[in-house]
Amino acid sequence: ILNSQRVSGAENMKIILVFLYISPLALSARAEKDYSSFDSAASPETKSRFAMLDDVRILANGLLQLGHGLKDFVHKTKGQMNDIFQKLYIFDRSFYELSLQTSEIKEEEEQLRQTTARLQINNEEIKNLSQEMNSKIEDLIQNKIQLQEKVWGLEDKVTKLAIIQPSTQDTKEISSLKAFVEQQDNDIKQLLKIVEDQHVQLDRQHNQILELEDKLNHIELQDLAENSFLGEQTEAEVTPFPPRSAAALPYPSNGAAPDCTALYNSGVRSSGVYTIKPNGSEAFDVYCEMKFGSSWTVIQNRVDGSLDFNQTWDAYTNGFGDLNEEFWLGLNKTHSITTQGDYILRIELQDWKDNKRYIQYTFSLGGPDTDYTLQLARISGSIPNALPEQTELRFSTADHDVDIVNEFNCPENYLGGWWHSECEETNLNGKYVAPRSRGRLDRRKGLYWKPKKGRYYLLKSTKIMIHPTDLKSF
Repeated sequence: ILNSQRVSGAENMKIILVFLYISPLALSARAEKDYSSFDSAASPETKSRFAMLDDVRILANGLLQLGHGLKDFVHKTKGQMNDIFQKLYIFDRSFYELSLQTSEIKEEEEQLRQTTARLQINNEEIKNLSQEMNSKIEDLIQNKIQLQEKVWGLEDKVTKLAIIQPSTQDTKEISSLKAFVEQQDNDIKQLLKIVEDQHVQLDRQHNQILELEDKLNHIELQDLAENSFLGEQTEAEVTPFPPRSAAALPYPSNGAAPDCTALYNSGVRSSGVYTIKPNGSEAFDVYCEMKFGSSWTVIQNRVDGSLDFNQTWDAYTNGFGDLNEEFWLGLNKTHSITTQGDYILRIELQDWKDNKRYIQYTFSLGGPDTDYTLQLARISGSIPNALPEQTELRFSTADHDVDIVNEFNCPENYLGGWWHSECEETNLNGKYVAPRSRGRLDRRKGLYWKPKKGRYYLLKSTKIMIHPTDLKSF
């Protein structure tokens, strides 16, 4: 703005100087013309006087116009300078406010980092305490075994005492041992309660650390395509499943197993494709993955984007793909398995930095008459939940959209069949997108895990598995 003002002022000054230079020449030329025209009609004295008066008038008129021009120029310049100073003031004030906000963000970030460090220290202390408790419990269990052996010996003595009257010394020994056993049992119960409380506290601390790490990632404003999970957790750190009401599924020795867990219980120990036959259903092939001392039935697997998941309703109902590579087992087959009892749904996610996370739910899956309605309840995991809980989610595809929100077809716009809820970003059957894709439209159609109050997780691979809720099968 200042440069443009200087250029405008310089041009005005040039015009004024040219006017001052040309005015005397014009006056002189006009005076000579007048003098030559009246030379024959008037005396030299009269002509000279009239010429001087005309020159004065012209000069005065020119100076007056020049004064007006200079006055306008001064007013314009003054107004432009006032605008410049006002804009400079606004810029300074905005810069000052941005500086204050930046300082506040840095202070909050530092406080979050300090809090995270303290929670991690507390977490380590609690883990050490839990290990000590476990060691003590093992000692107590050994003592209990020894005491049980003594009790069995006492039972033999009591049997004999039914025939022979015990002596006073034997009676005292029995009473003393009985009191000691009761005391040991009480101590064991107290220690078990302490260990349970410690586990609850560990889970709470772990969730707080995850929330704080998510806040730190928001402040750092990382690029969406470069997002990765906050930490890598080994599969050995799985939280135990809470028991519900289902039991291990028995099956006749001369027939096919009802699911992969039953196959494991029969002695199968290798992951691969097997034939199962759920109760009331035809036999079909599934991929069984052996892990955590049991076997899981895999219902979805994506690893490299080699299979197009933008399929029809019939394809999602019956299943598609290669069970040894990428595939979708099929809603109808999954429903036939889950009708046999209560099952756990486990989702395993891997980002483009090869960090792995998981989340587990108890769930129920409706049949074709309900469009395979899904209801979830989170029980454990190492990533924030991104799917609505305790809500009936109907499965839909582009050619079978059961719930159009604001006239917006979720499967058609986001690609792939899924249990959509208000067209959220989370869709593990969407288009496979690598980080090099920078178009916003393509990114929104990719594989994402998007918590409601969190950031996007761009995924490299996904796996969905189910397992009965029976603890004995582990």
